Order: sequence, then structure tokens, then C-alpha cells
Amino acid sequence: MSDDFDINDVRRRMQGAVTSLKNDLSGLRTGRASASLVEPITVEAYGAAMPMNQVATISVPEPRLLSVQVWDRGMVNAVEKAIRESDLGLNPQTEGQVIRLRIPEMNEQRRKEMVKVAHKYAEEARIAIRHVRRDGLDTLKKLEKDGLISQDDEKRQAGDVQKVTDEHVAEVDQVVAAKEKEIMQV
Repeated sequence: MSDDFDINDVRRRMQGAVTSLKNDLSGLRTGRASASLVEPITVEAYGAAMPMNQVATISVPEPRLLSVQVWDRGMVNAVEKAIRESDLGLNPQTEGQVIRLRIPEMNEQRRKEMVKVAHKYAEEARIAIRHVRRDGLDTLKKLEKDGLISQDDEKRQAGDVQKVTDEHVAEVDQVVAAKEKEIMQV
């Protein structure tokens, strides 16, 4: 066995994808305004994709209203565009450097839209987990090719990587199923 491959590193990176998913899903509220609703939105700013909270202050002045105070006047249109394209179904109303977002009533159609967004976040997490798996398997193949581990060790550790992958994908499925149930409750 070699010190170059650590299954715990693979596990930690996969857990990071699950944690990120939980953070994204915490923003999906069922009818109440929450600053975490728009925090995962990325804005094209200064030649890079930046999270919303790095270009604006997000506040909740009323239970059904979000206020986004954009710091740079030149970024207002980019922030507004990012919100429109976010699949959250929000309609930004701009007043100078302040963008107001009314949170619509949660009807059946709106709940289904939110479930679709939750599933999109879950698929992104699954993709991230599969990327970590691929990196781990590539590392094992390289170690075996370089003669640092035996073929049997490579196969056994590849099985361990797949087992960890399956555990984390199952956790993603559980998290999104719980969120879907929460969203669809009337």
C-alpha cells in the first residue's frame, strides 16, 4: 500500500459536495423570504463568476420580501440578470442600486418549480461526487501503473472508492427527498 492514496481524502471531498448541497437547499424556502435563497446565485462580475453575497448585501425587510443592495452601481444589471436566470421564479424590481424581490405565494405550480430546483442542486452534487470518484480511480490506476501498488490493491481500493461513492450518492438522495417532502407539504 502507498501513502499517495488516502480514501479518507476521497470521503472528505465527497462529504464537501453533500455539505454544499445542504447549504444550497437551506436557501429553498417554502414561501418565506430568506437571504440564503439568493446566496447560491453566481453573478458575472469583474470577469469572474462571484457569489451574490460578494457583490451585494442581502436583507429581509419583510417576511415575503428580499432586498439586494448592490455595492457597485455598474453591477446592478448583472445582478438582476443573474436573479432572472436562476430558475427561482423571482422577478427583480430595481430602484437605483436596490433590487427588491417579492417572494410569491406557494401554490402547487410554485412548489413543483422549487422541487425542480432542488433536484437540479442534487444532480450538481452527484456530478461533483462522481468527479471525486474519477479522480480517486485515476490516482489508483496511476499508482498501479507506476508499480507503487499491486493490481489486487488497486482493485480492492477501487471497490472502496465505489462504496464511498454509493454512500454519498444515497445521502444526496435522502437529503433531496426530505427537502421535496418539506416543499410539497401544504
